[in-house]
Amino acid sequence: MKVNPCKVNYLSKSMASKGSQHVFATVICLGLLFGVAIGARKGLAPRNRPSDEDSDGTCKSRVEIFGYQCEEHKVTTHDGYILSLQRIPVGRSGGSPSRGPPVLLQHGVLMDGITWLLNAPDESLAFILADNGYDVWIANTRGTKWSRGHVSLSTNDSVVPPTPFNSTHPDRSLGGTYLGHRMNGHIDCTCILLQTATPGHSKTYYWLGIYEFDPNGAAVNKLLKDLCSQPGIDCYDLMTAFTGENCCLNSSTVDVFLQYEPQSTSTKNMIHLAQMIRDGTIAMYDYGDDDNNQRHYGQPTPPAYDMSSIPDDLPMFFGYGGSDALSVPEDVELLLGNLKSHQAEKLVVQYRDDYAHADFVMAVNALEVVYDPLMAFFKLQ
Repeated sequence: MKVNPCKVNYLSKSMASKGSQHVFATVICLGLLFGVAIGARKGLAPRNRPSDEDSDGTCKSRVEIFGYQCEEHKVTTHDGYILSLQRIPVGRSGGSPSRGPPVLLQHGVLMDGITWLLNAPDESLAFILADNGYDVWIANTRGTKWSRGHVSLSTNDSVVPPTPFNSTHPDRSLGGTYLGHRMNGHIDCTCILLQTATPGHSKTYYWLGIYEFDPNGAAVNKLLKDLCSQPGIDCYDLMTAFTGENCCLNSSTVDVFLQYEPQSTSTKNMIHLAQMIRDGTIAMYDYGDDDNNQRHYGQPTPPAYDMSSIPDDLPMFFGYGGSDALSVPEDVELLLGNLKSHQAEKLVVQYRDDYAHADFVMAVNALEVVYDPLMAFFKLQ
C-alpha cells in the first residue's frame, strides 16, 4: 500500500486541524522533512548512506577512529527485542577501565546513539565524559539501525509495537546518571537537554497500515523531491521550521549527521508524541476509546505521568533554548512548574536564548555553553 500522508498543500491545512489524524500527519510531515531537508539542500540523499551490510558498528565507525576503547553490547528486553549499547570504559589516554560512576546517554526520537558522537572528541559529550573518568554507556532504542533484532520476530512481521516508555517515577537503584536529549530522564542524577515537556488521542495507527515510521524510505525521497521542486521553496528552511533557527552548526557536523541520521521509530511512538503535542499533556498513550484504555490502565482515559513521584532530592539539569521550535520555552516552563517543590540546590536550569533544538548536541560552542556547566553539575552531586 502506498502512503502519502502529506502533500505540499496539506501541510498547512493539517496544522490548523484539531483532528487526531491531521495532527499525526503533520508530525509525520515534519519528521520526514527534518531528516532529509538538509540533504536536499546539500545535494545529498539518504540512499547514499552506507547500508547495514557494508558499514561498521558504532564503535568502529565513530569511537575507535579517535583512539578510544569501545565495547559493543547486546541487551534483550523482557519482550524479546535485542538492543545495542556501546560502552566507552576509559578516556583517550587509556589505562584500566573506569571505576567512575556510570553514565547512560539516551538519544531522542528519530535519532540513535551517534547523537553523542557527531562532533570531534573535544566537542562530543560521550568523549568528554570518558575523558573525565566516567564509565560511558550509549543506548540505542528499538527500531534504530543497530537495535532491530528480536529473539523470534523479523523486521517484516506485522506485530503491534509495545506502548512507549511508561515509567512513572525515577528508579534510583541503578546508581548511575541518565542524560537524555528530548526524552524522559530517570535514575540517580538526571540531565535533560531540550526536554519536550508537553508533547497524545489518535484513534489508532491502523488507518495508516504501517507500524514503522521510516524517514529514509522511497516514499520520503519522492515526497521531498516533489516538495523541493516547488518554486520558492528552500528545503533547508523546512528543517529550521521543525527545529527552530539553530545558531551554531557547522557544515562538517551536518555532513556526519547525514551519514547516520535520521533513524526509524515506531508509528505508535510518533502518534504518542502527536497526542501530547495536540493535547498539551504529559500522559500515557491514548488507545482511542474508553474500553481499550480501561483494559490497559484500569481507567477510561490515559493517566498523566505523575511528576510528584520524582524525588525532590534527585539531581536534575535542564537545558533549553529560546529559538527551539520543538521544545518551546513555554512547554519546558510548564514542566518546570511541576517541579516547584524540588530542592533548589538539586535543580539546575540552563537557558540559552539563541539555541534551537539541534544546537544542544551539535553546536560548535556546545562545550563552553552546555558541557562545561554540565560537568560542573555532575561533580557537585
